[in-house]
Amino acid sequence: MIKSTDIKPGSCFTWENELYQCLDIQLNKTAMAKMKVKVKVKVPRTGVVKELSLIGSDSVGEAAIDKRTFQFLYDSGDAMVFMDGESYEQIEIEKSRLQWESNFLTPNLDVQIMIYEGEVLGISLPDKVVLELVECEEAVKGNTATSALKNAVCETGLQIKVPLFISNGEKVVISTIDGKYSSRAN
Repeated sequence: MIKSTDIKPGSCFTWENELYQCLDIQLNKTAMAKMKVKVKVKVPRTGVVKELSLIGSDSVGEAAIDKRTFQFLYDSGDAMVFMDGESYEQIEIEKSRLQWESNFLTPNLDVQIMIYEGEVLGISLPDKVVLELVECEEAVKGNTATSALKNAVCETGLQIKVPLFISNGEKVVISTIDGKYSSRAN
């Protein structure tokens, strides 16, 4: 058990028999009242984001999340298939649980799969991935007074905005946090 004031962003814990991952925490101590702890959490099993209100003296359970490196193999239609590079064990995760992540999954991409007590919770992507552009608008000449952007579609179907100098077929670096263009790939 750990104190609610010791929860850190990114850590996982259990509270009232439910598993949570901390996204953000705010501590509020006033002169005469107990310390209030507001924790913005994500429920790893469902992806629901909500806020918990605790007090400083509350204790939460520590949750040991096992993170193992797997390689994305392919999309089987209703599931995504991953393989452990050491044991060659394959895991299928329903596509509905990986809606955002599927925008960045390309064959042979290494990801971290989160496992809690034998249950697969989801995946953690690298911060940035390299994707090829399969469709890109033409640049409009004279449209460069500001940092102008144009629409593009990546090989995974993700729609992004890229600078005018990027052309169709190029590989670009995309942030997996917000899905925005970061730079050209080398």
